[in-house]
Amino acid sequence: MERIIIDMDEVIADPMGEMIEWYRKEHGGDVDWDKMLVGSWVKGFPEQHQSLVMDRIVSPGFFRHLPVMEDSIEVLREMNERYEIFIVSAAMEFPNSLKDKYDWLMDHFPFFTWKQIVLCGSKDLVFGDHMIDDHVKNLKGFKGKQHLFTAAHNLEITGYDRINNWKEARELFLK
Repeated sequence: MERIIIDMDEVIADPMGEMIEWYRKEHGGDVDWDKMLVGSWVKGFPEQHQSLVMDRIVSPGFFRHLPVMEDSIEVLREMNERYEIFIVSAAMEFPNSLKDKYDWLMDHFPFFTWKQIVLCGSKDLVFGDHMIDDHVKNLKGFKGKQHLFTAAHNLEITGYDRINNWKEARELFLK
């Protein structure tokens, strides 16, 4: 059975969408999409508010109530029947996120067992046949097939097979 490693943030969970919605509501401002292309969507917020955005990301509870990426639940439910799936998140970057991420996964993806969830510091320790991630830094050392999941911060990156959404993932893995 083929093993697929799947990232959480910006792949099945939408922290950027949540943060933009919060920012518009709380500060009445908008983001600069062009500045997000430099590798971090935080840079798309006005400079004077970037520290507020970072404070919110590291605060307990932020990762608990994120929106789910469209079609991810249905597609991953089907993929889980055909593949060995592991949800892998470099969650140690945000230690307050550990319980939030686990609880979020159990709420939205209850078909995954606790044995399929890896919350780690570095994804260098994982192996498989495929990895779906939005960050090149996580794909670089991966020995299997690398799939870059499209996000605002990686639109200008080339050299990777892209998956733009979960409908495309369905076509790729469930045809």
